[in-house]
Amino acid sequence: MKLPHPRGSLSHAVIDLLSSPVATSNQPRLADEASTAVGATSDIVTDDDLQIALYVMYELSYRGFDGVDDDWEWDPELLRARRVLEDAFEAAVRSRVQVPTDVAPERAAVATTLFAMTAPTPGPSVARYVAKRATREQLDELLVLRSIYQLKEADPHTWAIPRLTGGPKAALVEIQADEYGGGDPERMHCELFARTMRGAGLDAEYGAYVERIPAITLATLNLMSLFGLHRRLRGATAGHLAAFEMTSSLPNRLYGDGFRRHGFDEGTTEYFDEHVEADAVHEQIAGRDLAGALAQQEPELCEDILFGAAACLYLDDLGGEHTLSAWTAGRSALRGIA
Repeated sequence: MKLPHPRGSLSHAVIDLLSSPVATSNQPRLADEASTAVGATSDIVTDDDLQIALYVMYELSYRGFDGVDDDWEWDPELLRARRVLEDAFEAAVRSRVQVPTDVAPERAAVATTLFAMTAPTPGPSVARYVAKRATREQLDELLVLRSIYQLKEADPHTWAIPRLTGGPKAALVEIQADEYGGGDPERMHCELFARTMRGAGLDAEYGAYVERIPAITLATLNLMSLFGLHRRLRGATAGHLAAFEMTSSLPNRLYGDGFRRHGFDEGTTEYFDEHVEADAVHEQIAGRDLAGALAQQEPELCEDILFGAAACLYLDDLGGEHTLSAWTAGRSALRGIA
């Protein structure tokens, strides 16, 4: 994919730096610029400049960018700047989420808490809106918003595999193997989603719509990368994945209903239909055999497991509120481009 356009002074500095080879770079004090930008923002979670800068830094550890030297992934100055953003981002999220307390670090207790945290609630949601009210154009927007993660589906959580052992590791591998199609590239969930995008007449190239993705949607993906790329946050990764899977099956059924309401065929709705069944199984594995078993195996990770779940739910709620408020007001939920 191509480097996105900057959205402010920090992302301009990051993108400008990545446009030159590591060996010939003047290595400006990017960490100082990151500190200045963090100090100036009113909310890092919804700051377009800081979230796109962090997204670009993280993408160096995934597929990279056309014409960008791969050596930038481990450049010390870039990593120092990334750490400044990560620390501020993590602190902001930790200060806003409520993590259940007094939960015993036992398989059953942690799983029960996670299922309670993710239990369906009444009221408006993007999935219910899509099922009953979304216009054809809003369906396209839904796919564009989700594409930033779904076209790399499962990758951020996969970072945790070598950081786990025993039962939790086996549980994560079992979930991820399904996500990657059980060895069949045509059944990989990212490919099923790409098929849905093509069925809707959209560009299914990886990163094709990054310019239209608002900060809050970038933040949901950046949170996954933050957890996944740090061994100390392996508990948060497990909790995040558990909450992610536990809140997937019912919404995907409603998404599929919304697309069928507009006349889309089974090939286009297959991604959603696949997740109705798969995630009903995955939520049990993630809640009990991954997150619950990890808490029992490493009790000191229990709080972070619950934090990861709470953080997942918090950012998903913020993203849903952003989308619903735009759609019900007759506006686009996508970021405008000047």
